[in-house]
Amino acid sequence: MPIDAEAAKALSFEPLTVNIERGRLRFFAKATGQTDPLYTDVDAARRAGHRDLPVPPTFLFSLEMEQPEPFGYLVALGVDLRRLLHGEQSFTYHRPAFAGDSLTLRPRITDVYSKKGGALEFLVKRTDISRGGEPIAEARSVLIVRAAEVAA
Repeated sequence: MPIDAEAAKALSFEPLTVNIERGRLRFFAKATGQTDPLYTDVDAARRAGHRDLPVPPTFLFSLEMEQPEPFGYLVALGVDLRRLLHGEQSFTYHRPAFAGDSLTLRPRITDVYSKKGGALEFLVKRTDISRGGEPIAEARSVLIVRAAEVAA
């Protein structure tokens, strides 16, 4: 069943506020193979001019997983999660974020389209990330849903 584009764009997401902790940043840096002490050592970060450990670039994407049902919106749209593929993700950064920050995420669906005669549906989500109302970044993700069957 195709995704209803209008219903998807009309979905309402609750803002999510997440406190950024040093331990989480260190764990993320280690998990992603980051060896620069800037991301794990507060003194190194401060010597580099930062007020605390900076948030690594792709860490922001993981924050939406903090929600109790991070993929609940897909189920609400009738998406079979077994047919879901990660398409892409990108970021537009405005200013750095650091350990100790409280970031607010405001996601929304911005587009739904199909290709290959409906065999692939693309769901585009944008999340605005701010600190105290100040823009930090926009995260954009594209999910691909493979159709169970396509009429000829």
